[in-house]
Formats: sequence, structure tokens, C-alpha cells
Amino acid sequence: MSPSSAQPGSPVPPAENHVPAADHQSLPEQHPLNGPTAHAPLIRAYRGQRAETTPVWFMRQAGRSLPEYRSLRTGTRMLDACLDPALVTEITLQPVRRHGVDAAIFFSDIVVPLRLAGVEVDIVPGKGPVLANPVRTAADVAALRERTLTDDAFDPIIESVRLLTAELGTTPLIGFAGAPFTLAAYLVEGGPSKDQLAARALMHAQPDVWADLMDWLADLTGSFLTAQIRAGASAAQLFDSWAGGLSLADYRASVAPYSAQALTAVRALGDVPTVHFGVGTRHLLGAMHEVGVDVVGVDWRTPLDEAAAVLPDVPLQGNIDPALLSAGWSALTTHATGVLEAGRAAPAHVLNLGHGVPPDTDPEVLTRLVAWVHEQQP
Repeated sequence: MSPSSAQPGSPVPPAENHVPAADHQSLPEQHPLNGPTAHAPLIRAYRGQRAETTPVWFMRQAGRSLPEYRSLRTGTRMLDACLDPALVTEITLQPVRRHGVDAAIFFSDIVVPLRLAGVEVDIVPGKGPVLANPVRTAADVAALRERTLTDDAFDPIIESVRLLTAELGTTPLIGFAGAPFTLAAYLVEGGPSKDQLAARALMHAQPDVWADLMDWLADLTGSFLTAQIRAGASAAQLFDSWAGGLSLADYRASVAPYSAQALTAVRALGDVPTVHFGVGTRHLLGAMHEVGVDVVGVDWRTPLDEAAAVLPDVPLQGNIDPALLSAGWSALTTHATGVLEAGRAAPAHVLNLGHGVPPDTDPEVLTRLVAWVHEQQP
């Protein structure tokens, strides 16, 4: 069954024949999962085991809220920084040093693989990713499919991961990528969009074009993730930032099969923990798990015990409301206590925010929160 032929409401089958043969290899013998990070609290939690302390890390922990990051980034454009191994290494390590979090998240951006494939994309300050030429026709997609990654396209990514794992030791590095739908939304809309109307219209008006676009993006995403993992990342998170705007039927029929396809190459590497996260995706939680991930991230809108009722055997990640970081210590710890209590309904729980760290967050609050979480009974 091809991804585009999956029926709404049916389990998503593993995708076949879309992953380059080179990706179907086991992890290198010296990979951190075979040694330093094998028993890290985060990895144990991702595999469904309760650790002595609740592991914690924050989405967007590497970046905007840290003064040392802002100083380092001065004069360097975002996508240029993402392809500079020395900068990526330092930026990724900054929150690990400062906050004592249980994982590093690879500093990158979801549109980096598009840039590596030769797509004209830039990140405009205050706006986000902007595409020079939106993709909306069969000819546009055909032009994309003519682009092939060169053998050395992922070299900056691989070098960054290798430098990081040498520094991180027993602290796992989480690789990440944008899911095919979110990348498609940027490509079709030409930039950020609150409702993805053009992308959703294309999905229904030209289903063959949509399938062709999503197939290309699934392979690109899979290659980007496996490059990070084979180089040393101990887990992978797939971000579907805009999936919450979809109906369950549309997600199952036209989106989930391609996320499953992207993850096929990751699963082929062996027992590498995978996480799937989206915003506003309460109605999609079951389907998001079905694409073939170990852990589901939950945003702040859905209590973790309610998510656990939908996914009773699935480790969960989340879900402190980012707004509480600026609401005072008493309000934050009261809220975080509730999140930890709700997280006990899942077989294992990794504390995180329900979205990314806001840029105006006081870094000292994050540092204090990590220490507080580590003191709580898991």
C-alpha cells in the first residue's frame, strides 16, 4: 500500500521503498546508545521506564532566551548559524551547562533540510521562514523532485552531531526534524500561516500533486533524521507544528502516512527512541502515535492524565504552559506539581513545556525549575 492509498480511520502501514538503501543500516558500534547514553534517565523514560528522577528538558531551550546565545548570534543569519558546526555545538551546549537539563536538543530549524536540498528559503526576523517561490502546482513539485541531495549535503549536520556527542558524554542529544505536513505548509503558503488554507486546499483540490509533494518531503525528512542519529543523536523528535489545524480524517488520509514514511528509516536503525509533537493536536493524539513513534508530546491544552487515557501504554512528554514561566515561582511550581501528578498516569513521563521557551523568559527560572523537578518524587 502506498502512503496516498491509506484509508481514513485505518492504522497507518509502514512505508516501503522510499528510503535510500544507505539508511537501512544499524547504529555504529561506537554510537552513544550502545554506551554512554544507554541508561540515561531520558532514554529510560522514552522506553517506558520510570527513572529515579523525572527527566526534564525544554523545547527551544537552546536559543532566544539566553543572553550568551544572543551575543554569539550577533551578525549571523539563522540558517547560516544552523550550518556552522562550531556555532551549533556551542549553542546546543549552552542550556545544558546553564540549566542542568537531562537532554540537549540539536540546534537547527525545521527548514534546514529544504535549504540543504537547494530550496530558496530564509528566516526573516520577527516573521519566520519565507520561501522565494511557493509550491502550488504539479510543475512546482516536479521542479522540487529534480533536486537531489549531494553526497556531502549533510556534512555540516554530521560534524555538528559528532562534536556535540564528544562533549555531552552521558547526556543524550535529541535530533529533530519538521514533519512533512508542516514543511509542506511552509512550501505551499510561502511562509508562516495561522490556518494553512492554501496547503489544505491543495490537499483536496490536487490530491496527486499533494501526494507527490509529501512523498518528496517524507524522504527528505527521513534522511535528515537518520543523518543526525547515525552521527550520534540518541533520540529523534518529529515536530508537526501545524497539524492541529487538520481534521482527524484529513490527518489520517493525507498526512500521517507520510510521517510514517519519514520514520521508516529511523526504525530501520534499531531501538532509537522517537517522539512526535504537535500543537493543538488533542484530537490527533492516537493517530500521531500510530505513525510509529515511542513517545507522544502533549501541548499545554490537554492534561497528561487525559492524554494517557487515549494512549494508556505510551510514555508522554510535556506539558507546562509556557506562560507560567513568567507568572511567579509559586504559580509555576503549583502548576508543575499538577503536571507531574497527571504525568503519573502514563507509564513514563518526561517533563517539558507544552511548546517552546518564550524569548523573554528569565533563564534563571528555567535553571531553578530543573533543580526543583529533580527534587520531586517521580
